[in-house]
Amino acid sequence: MSTITSERVADGTVALITMDDGKANALSAQAIADIVAALDEAEADESVVAAVIAGREGKFSAGFDLNVMRSGDFAAMVNLVADGGDMVRHVYRGGLPVVAACTGHALAAGALLLLGCDLRVGALGDYKIGVNEVAIGMVLPDWAMTICRERLSKRHLQRAVATARVTSAEDAIDAGFLDIAVELDDVIPRAIEEAAAFAVLDRKSYAGTMAQFRDEVSQKMAAQAATDRAAV
Repeated sequence: MSTITSERVADGTVALITMDDGKANALSAQAIADIVAALDEAEADESVVAAVIAGREGKFSAGFDLNVMRSGDFAAMVNLVADGGDMVRHVYRGGLPVVAACTGHALAAGALLLLGCDLRVGALGDYKIGVNEVAIGMVLPDWAMTICRERLSKRHLQRAVATARVTSAEDAIDAGFLDIAVELDDVIPRAIEEAAAFAVLDRKSYAGTMAQFRDEVSQKMAAQAATDRAAV
């Protein structure tokens, strides 16, 4: 059974895509594929003005599936990380605005997913947000470094990446992981409200404008993920 569900909310104008595996919302190959498929479906629906990617209470996503990352299967690990890069790039470069409803902890690839989203609403409270790869013995892949350089505050970039600093929602706004912080119960409603507000924009004009903003970074991320795949 898929851990990703998709439904229409806000009178059908917003695609609410929810991650809930009952645990840490690990990003498996299947979960990644299901998120991308849900986004593609939403983008193809002309009645949808934006999408929301939400977690479950207390968890947005703790990152890639550790069963794969600790398996010792180099090809599986590389392909999963490259899949994640393609997903983040898809969110970042897609023709539909994507709002994150960060309902709790967002670490490693979970935090990278936040960086791909157009607008990020996070939960106030004792939650951790950040790219903690260095602390767990990993080096960020090139595509992840590219999106970090693009979206994180230059003042926070070295601390966030090289020293694996994790932050609260309030500090995550200054760092560049989030845009808005509200109480946990308000995260998804606020994200839906923000997503519905994109209705004032012309979809084609938005997509064209974002292409001008993001094509260079998007193409670089695609090439980097492809290079990683080629290594196996």
